[in-house]
Parts: sequence; C-alpha cells; structure tokens
Amino acid sequence: MKYSIFGESHGPAVGVVLEGVPAGLALDLDAIRFDLSRRAPGKNALSTARREADEPRILSGVFEGRTTGAPLCAVIENTDARSGDYAKTKDLARPGHADYPAHVRYGGFQDYRGGGHFSGRLTAPLVFAGGVAKQLLAQKGVYVGAHISCVYGVNDDALEDWDSLKAAAGKDFPVLNDEKGAEMQTAILEAKEQQDSVGGSIECAVFGLPPGLGGPDFGQNAEGIFSQYLFAVPAVKAVAFGAGTAFALMRGSEANDPLYVDDDGSVKAEQNCAGGINGGITNGMPLVFEVTMRPTPSIARQQFTVDMAKQENAVLELQGRHDPCVVHRAVPVIEAAAALAACELLRL
Repeated sequence: MKYSIFGESHGPAVGVVLEGVPAGLALDLDAIRFDLSRRAPGKNALSTARREADEPRILSGVFEGRTTGAPLCAVIENTDARSGDYAKTKDLARPGHADYPAHVRYGGFQDYRGGGHFSGRLTAPLVFAGGVAKQLLAQKGVYVGAHISCVYGVNDDALEDWDSLKAAAGKDFPVLNDEKGAEMQTAILEAKEQQDSVGGSIECAVFGLPPGLGGPDFGQNAEGIFSQYLFAVPAVKAVAFGAGTAFALMRGSEANDPLYVDDDGSVKAEQNCAGGINGGITNGMPLVFEVTMRPTPSIARQQFTVDMAKQENAVLELQGRHDPCVVHRAVPVIEAAAALAACELLRL
C-alpha cells in the first residue's frame, strides 16, 4: 500500500490517494473520524483557533461501504483559512519554517499561505491514510498506540501496555499520568502567554508484529522504514528506538534484553531496551520508539530574518493563528505514520 498526499494549507482542500488497498475491507469511517477529531485544531487554548470540521469525503475506492481495490482517494475541505494574515509577510522567511528552502527549491512559486504544502494541515489526510492502515493491521492482530511522553521537560509515566495507550487515546490530552499532563498544559499556556511555543516528544508502540520482519540492509531495515515515515511528519526532528539515547548511559549488562521461552513456546525478552528490533529485524517484542518534535516555529515575538524578494535583512512580526505546542495534536499523526510503516513491513 502506497500513499500520496496533496493540497495546501489555504487551498480548497487537502487529500490523499492510497494505492494497493485490498478489496473487500469494510471501512469504519467512524473510527477514522475519531482519529481526525483527536488531531483537529480549535478545541481549546492549547491549540490554534483555526476551526476545521475535518470531515473526509471519499471520491473513489469505496463502494457500498467496502474498498474496491481501486485507488482510494479522500479529500478534506479547508473551510476556515485566513490567507490575508500572510499577505504582508509573504517575502519574509519565517525562522524555523521551510519558507526559505522551499523558496530556493521551487523558485519562489510555492504557496506561501499558511506554509502551503509544508503545513501541519497536511497531517489531516495522513491521519486518514493511517486510519485505513490501522484497520488492515487489526485484521492481522497488530495494534498501534501512542501518548505524550514529554512537553518542555515535564515527563509522563513510562509506557506500560496496550490497554494504557487505549485509555490515553480517549483523553483530550493523551497522557498516562493526568497530573503530569496538567503540568505539561501549564507549560504550554505559559509559553503562549509569553508569545512563545514549546516542543516535546511522543512515545509510540506497535503491538503484535511477528519476529523476522525487515532486514539488515538499506531499504529493508525496520528502523529505517519507520524513520522514513516518521520524519515525513512536520516538526519531527529526532527518532529513537527502545532505550534510544539512554544507551549512552548504560553498560552492556544493562542494555541487553535477556531471552526466555514463554509458556506458549514463543521466545520473549525480559525487558525491551532494543525496542522490538535487533539488526534491523523485528524480534517479536512490541516495537517501541519515541519522536521528538520541535517547538512551533510560528511565534508572535519579533524575529530577525531575510526578505527573499529584496535579498536583504529584515525583521518579522508574525500575525495569525498558531499552535503554542503541536505535540498533543500530533499523537494520532505519529500513530498514523507508524501504522503505514507497519503495513510496509508486513507487505500489506
């Protein structure tokens, strides 16, 4: 299954084309709508005030509630864009954004409004694609879940099991420890009050993947496949599997995962520092990783930049509606990317 996302933040709509979806899948649109609602903006002071219904409209690939095997195309209309907020600063590259490299790459013809094709708005069709992938994975007994693991230095509890992630998915602020979640929200609102933003991280796990998927080489490596999907999500700047950077603080006796034969005859590990992957191949344990997301680049503070039209230094004072933190809205997005990566590993 392959996907292609199209549209711009302030265009008529954003959408996705999924190719290779098997025929006969009874598509649960309510489940996809639920994930889209988790990502949607405009719910509270923690997010941008932009309000979008994010109701997917399927143009092809589904008939009488089931996939046909033809390319599945869905669009999500943009109904609350305010393009005028960007007209005065269209030549000023926003620090931290893709404005300058996009200007160079596309010769100045890119859509600058709201970040165009580089906007987090494009994660809505990604969530739709991931929703289809989740339903294919469920048929194989594979499930994906995630939670906010950190916001601006405030850490959530460590991942426990699938049930804890299912519970987190039903929360407006998807954490395992609600007290820590309240501290995170305070940090977000303090940054917003100071016309600033904060970053954070998301821990995600894929349960039910069998051992033996992937390979040690380029193009087959399980960590490499997941990383390609994850780094395609706007604002993701780091990906770590298992213990991640904590490996630098360990000895081999601490980092190794002792193995044993379970009662059902399967091989299990007593701990999961490897994050479910050894040598680029799944080992049967939950595939666990953490992504780090940068603070939202669009802030109201005065910033130094360049005028791309005049090729001279400039000062930017940004207007418009922006997220003081994107981490809580990105949880279903990371789940979607992970689900699509898992489908590739399973060759679904």
